[in-house]
Amino acid sequence: MLITQLKNILGKANNTMRNPVMKSMAIVAVLTFIIKIVAFYKETIVAGSFGLNEVIDTFIIASLLPTFINSVFISSLTNLFIPNYITELKNGDNKSSFQSVVFTMTIGVSLLSILITFFSFDFFLDIVYPNQPEANYQLVKSQFYIILPCLFFWGIESVLTGLLEVDNRFFISTIVGLLPLFTTILFLLHLLEILGPMVLAYGTLTGTIISFTFLLFYSIKLKAISLGKLILNSNSRLMIQQLPPKITSGFLSAMNNFIDQFFAGQLIVGSLAALSYANRIPAFGVSIVIMSLGNVLLPHFSRMVNEDLKIAYQYLFKILKWIFGTVLIASIIGILLSDWVIQLWLERNQFTHNDTIKVSTIQQILLLNVPFYLCTLIIVKFLTSINKNSFMAWISLVNLIVNIILNTILIKHYGVFGLAMSTSLVFIISSCFYFGYTYKLYKKLNL
Repeated sequence: MLITQLKNILGKANNTMRNPVMKSMAIVAVLTFIIKIVAFYKETIVAGSFGLNEVIDTFIIASLLPTFINSVFISSLTNLFIPNYITELKNGDNKSSFQSVVFTMTIGVSLLSILITFFSFDFFLDIVYPNQPEANYQLVKSQFYIILPCLFFWGIESVLTGLLEVDNRFFISTIVGLLPLFTTILFLLHLLEILGPMVLAYGTLTGTIISFTFLLFYSIKLKAISLGKLILNSNSRLMIQQLPPKITSGFLSAMNNFIDQFFAGQLIVGSLAALSYANRIPAFGVSIVIMSLGNVLLPHFSRMVNEDLKIAYQYLFKILKWIFGTVLIASIIGILLSDWVIQLWLERNQFTHNDTIKVSTIQQILLLNVPFYLCTLIIVKFLTSINKNSFMAWISLVNLIVNIILNTILIKHYGVFGLAMSTSLVFIISSCFYFGYTYKLYKKLNL
């Protein structure tokens, strides 16, 4: 009896893995899990080396604007590129011209972003990181100038990753995430005494260049790159038309993190680092799910939408139901084990038990929003595939306003803990709006 049941289970698992979508999700999930374990190890080394001192705060501030630009402009273009590129492959197969348009736009946006960021950084620093010792300002600037060139490489990497994912090369597009982590770990272990507080910035730049080279090599080897004459057609024009609302949505969404960093920067030294460490566990779970589902689902949704929109909606709701229930249980377990996890992970050398209690409390608050945030990210992938970017821009604006109001109120009473409360509330409210809008679209489809 037991043997028969085991055979049935193995048979079902085998049939599931034959499904190309499920197989891709499994590959990405396993690789992402490995990447996040390595990332945790890196953070352990960072915490043991610097604790919650100004080195971590200044590195976060130095990398804040480049990562903000990357998540707003470059990621927005990539997310638009994938569904429209798939449509181009299905309808016209004029991929060479389409790729040329995307590469040209990406390189142009990356270089322009570097120039704007370079000349506006002093103004940005005065707003985000005021009333700090001059030594801290100099440390931020020194790290910023090293990190800034990463924007160019991140831009081209995002397009190469998209091309590989459209071709179902998820192993290559995911495994590349290990290279910057390994580089930073090697820098921390062997170059800390030489580079001092600059070690994280140099590790970031070197790791970025290595991962860019890796992606370029495999993109050429697998013939994913196919450049041709720069010609605009209906698909590329639609992509360009959708870019302003997508960038607006990305900008306003990223501003929430920017605003949180701004408020945290006004608090005592170590608040930025505490918030960063506390977000690692929630981000760990989110990354595994959204990398395994989201990266696979965007091209999959795009194909389904072109074939049968109603079935695509039903597929979305099925995934949302499964994700919310599973992740809710995992989040509750994470809240109960929070103190023990942080103590085991970070409490050593410069990281004291008081630091553990502070980070653990923030982490418990942030874990509350994880099921809602994940469902929102999946819905965003779906709405992107059907070019509903204007709605996302409006919701992002509402989220930003609510975040500022809640931060202002809660931070006065609860400090950095109030900041975490605001973040969780915004994600929960936003998730309700996104689901309501998507379900309304589905109902209209059935009328």
